[in-house]
Amino acid sequence: MTPEEKEAQARVRFFALSLLRLAGAVMVMMGIVISSGRFAGVPVPVGYVLVVIGFADLAMGPRLLARRWRTPPEA
Repeated sequence: MTPEEKEAQARVRFFALSLLRLAGAVMVMMGIVISSGRFAGVPVPVGYVLVVIGFADLAMGPRLLARRWRTPPEA
């Protein structure tokens, strides 16, 4: 793999990790808004579920992707 290809791959992976973190933060915020009852038409328990899923996404998502993308040791 050429240095340009490695740099392009790193940029794409950084962008993916950033989007994953942003999605988790948005889920947490939407869950808080929904669970406070300010979003009409959506049951409050849905908000609680979004908060839990968002926190799990923030905590575990980037780690799982980084582990999957880790370079295997050369033998």
